[in-house]
Amino acid sequence: MNKPDPRAESGFSYSRAFFEDLVDTALAHAKKLGATDAGAEASEGCGLSVSVRKGELENVERNRDKSLGVTVYVGNRRGNASTSDFSRAAIEQTVQAAYDIARFTAEDPVAGLPEEQDIVSPSAASKNLDLFHPWAINSAQAAELARVTEEAALKTDRRITNSEGAAVSAQQSHFFSAHTHGFRGGYASSRHSISVSPIAGKGDDMQRDYWYSSQRHPDDLASPQAIGRYAAERALSRLKARKISTREVPVLFESPLAAGLLGALVQALSGGALYRKSSFLLDSLGKPVLPKHIDILEDPFVLRGKGSSPFDEEGVRVKARSVVEAGRVQGYFLSSYSARKLGMKTTGNAGGSHNLTLTSRLTQAGDNLDAMLEKLGTGLFVTELMGQGVNYVTGDYSRGASGFWVEKGRIAYPVHEITIAGNMKDMLKGIQAVGADAYNYGAKTVGSILLSKMKVAGS
Repeated sequence: MNKPDPRAESGFSYSRAFFEDLVDTALAHAKKLGATDAGAEASEGCGLSVSVRKGELENVERNRDKSLGVTVYVGNRRGNASTSDFSRAAIEQTVQAAYDIARFTAEDPVAGLPEEQDIVSPSAASKNLDLFHPWAINSAQAAELARVTEEAALKTDRRITNSEGAAVSAQQSHFFSAHTHGFRGGYASSRHSISVSPIAGKGDDMQRDYWYSSQRHPDDLASPQAIGRYAAERALSRLKARKISTREVPVLFESPLAAGLLGALVQALSGGALYRKSSFLLDSLGKPVLPKHIDILEDPFVLRGKGSSPFDEEGVRVKARSVVEAGRVQGYFLSSYSARKLGMKTTGNAGGSHNLTLTSRLTQAGDNLDAMLEKLGTGLFVTELMGQGVNYVTGDYSRGASGFWVEKGRIAYPVHEITIAGNMKDMLKGIQAVGADAYNYGAKTVGSILLSKMKVAGS
């Protein structure tokens, strides 16, 4: 095999050519052992994470990891094994381990690689989506950036009395994957972030909040001053929070939390949940699960997108599509395996959804947060959720929350120590409006979401 080339990619120890050789060696050995089919992926990641608290350096961490994962099929039996040792002996031992696991695993009639007609073409596999932008930042520069972010928060107001710290992270990785149904592909990607968590108030009235910016390219990150000030303003706004009595009211989810509602919908429409019958949206294809004014689009090809990829984790081609149109489900999120379990075709979602955007046909350009509060009228504006209280089988939803009580379209006072509850089916169908204050969280873009009513349990 080729020797690793430290100069092959910025900051990487191994070249694409080395990884291709590694994967080909693994596949050849699997065939030699008698495997029906096989797949392998070689990957490497590296990065820097630095945190500062109250102006003092708290943590510097450098990470570098590598892996070769091998999947072997013996008929309909499947085995997996992995190693971080790239020597030929280790590769052969790993393939042997995967082969031995496959031989003694129970048969699964739908196990296997994707169908050859679903594999991405070589030209599409090499599509450049502008995902790799390494950040040439050292630990001293990262620490200074974190310090400036935290200082901006602390200087916003004298009521910002403390900090849980600020952090800067610069991460990058690359991989190459191939399998015996003709797929070959891989690419490099990066993800960088700046975050801070200031504390406001003192004594019995202390509140914390945070803010962050995360992007593929460091030049796209928000300024440290803006991140610090906004985090501080969020913490300050929560001072003198009150409890409220139990009631049923309209609820406005701030856009980061609205992305969580979209995530719950994706989970319920995912193949694994559907074939296990552990979803509250069973047999929902073609049926209305959202109001007629709601559309959800998936686009894997957004340049620098956090959910962008020219193919899915199995090497299946991906495409832009409508997931929900006028409230009706147009497609699930399926891998080859879950598609076979359901008697359907893969949607190119092995590994999850790609860039999703939820929009409302009722949204106007001026529907900023103030306009959404006016639409809320009198009710609850939720800015933080706690716990994981979603039952995906029944759709029952119950989570600790805090935010603001709104009266006649204006924030009256902050509230805390409450629980909001409902059922996801009713919540999704009860979406009255979506704000134009769209923000991208991970691979989901959505504005604030107004629900017609939820139960709010307080004092």
